[in-house]
Amino acid sequence: MVQFDNGAPIYLQIVQEMTLRILSGTLQPGQKLPSVRELALEFGVNPNTMQRAMAQMEQEGLVYTKRTSGRFLTDQPEIIKQKREDFAQAETKRYLAYMQKIGFTDTTQIIAYLQNMQ
Repeated sequence: MVQFDNGAPIYLQIVQEMTLRILSGTLQPGQKLPSVRELALEFGVNPNTMQRAMAQMEQEGLVYTKRTSGRFLTDQPEIIKQKREDFAQAETKRYLAYMQKIGFTDTTQIIAYLQNMQ
């Protein structure tokens, strides 16, 4: 079961978790997804919430539906590549903002800090 926080709607947190599973390779391109009910059980949410998450993923091009066959993950590498870049950019911005909050005011300071961690 996934732990949710109160900062964002649950369906969006599910979309994020499913996207991370795609980007990490836990879920494979073209893979058939379990039913909404099965996914809802796995995530510990109402099936309506899971349905909303799947609809959002379809809108983003990460999932498509084959009539009578179910839902499948996209097998289009350009969509996955773009989503990976979007995630990386968002996480980098979040990291940089946090580093500035704790006193790293210059990007060169942050780069030097990261280089020293290796």
